[in-house]
Amino acid sequence: MCKTIFAVALAAACFWVADVRAQAPANKDVILATTTSTVDSGLLDVLMPVFEKKTGYRVKTISAGTGQSLAMGEKGEADVLLTHAPKAEKKLVDSGAVVNYQLVMHNDFIIVGPPADPAGVKGKPSTEAFKAIAAKQAIFISRGDDSGTHKQELSVWKNAEITPAGSKWYHESGQGMGATLLMASEKQGYTLTDRATYLAQKNNVQLEILSEGDAALLNIYHVMQVNPEKFSKVNGPGAKAFVEFMVDPEIQKMIGEFGKDKFGQALFVPDAGKQM
Repeated sequence: MCKTIFAVALAAACFWVADVRAQAPANKDVILATTTSTVDSGLLDVLMPVFEKKTGYRVKTISAGTGQSLAMGEKGEADVLLTHAPKAEKKLVDSGAVVNYQLVMHNDFIIVGPPADPAGVKGKPSTEAFKAIAAKQAIFISRGDDSGTHKQELSVWKNAEITPAGSKWYHESGQGMGATLLMASEKQGYTLTDRATYLAQKNNVQLEILSEGDAALLNIYHVMQVNPEKFSKVNGPGAKAFVEFMVDPEIQKMIGEFGKDKFGQALFVPDAGKQM
């Protein structure tokens, strides 16, 4: 009887191992191209270990900014994208370069600057704040990298009917949001930033929030698969698993809680399933 029990247990164990192996991803590596804010804020440091443990995939994160991330997607050089420039994203959706386009979360853009506020922008809407900066020729640090934040900044300048490029007071960092905030702090200049990265870097910079709550500065994030039917090298199953992970109710709850313990407020608002 002991031999029978052992044989049954051994067979069950072998079946379980075989079943796990059958479910293991054939291609474990998933290339995620994303905006720097998801990295600089620390959000992906929290979410990626959970994704990898749940699915068996390994994520290679390329924090290139939204513009470069979308360009990678358009060329099939990434498997999945997490970005925050809806107008630019729509072009890829319409062209068929990406599929399974899903709303994930939002926060907002804010204008930060030196506590002395030499341009007097505090409390002004974004357009008026930019006009005041230009009029005072106060130092402004731009990302200058075609990121989602840079695209938003250029939109504000356009609304203000100002072309700052080439002005002595207008500087381009060509770097991510964290580095740009540090540069603005060092030069005691102004910059446009997403709220999450600012809060994550607040203790490292001498910058204050001077303009916020502008309806035009909503910062919306989407996740999407690079189309595996268009690009044969894309890890379709891995990208699909990542999209499903980001909109899963359990993960959406984690996103909604992220930052509360450290900053007293959530850095992102979960939006999966909503219409925006």
